[in-house]
Amino acid sequence: MRKPRDFDSELKALADKARQLKERRVQQLGELVIATGADATDAETLAGALLVIAETSEAQRKEAWRKRGAAFFQSKARKRGDGPQGQPDGTLPLDGGAASA
Repeated sequence: MRKPRDFDSELKALADKARQLKERRVQQLGELVIATGADATDAETLAGALLVIAETSEAQRKEAWRKRGAAFFQSKARKRGDGPQGQPDGTLPLDGGAASA
């Protein structure tokens, strides 16, 4: 006979995993702020800049920002002596390959 599934424990496990992923993302975003030196900026200015980024629909401008960010991470990798480490273009080394929000 087939064992009945314990949906409650499966749901709890999924909720725990979602919480861990969210905590990891928040930590990585904090590390990104520190790595770029943006932690020296007051919270209101940083929030304003992030809002402009989020509201921008200009593909050309976003692509320029993406390229600048990729160059930042590549220079960091070279300074550590790691090399590109197979990071595909457009992915953040800090996000473990997770999709951006």
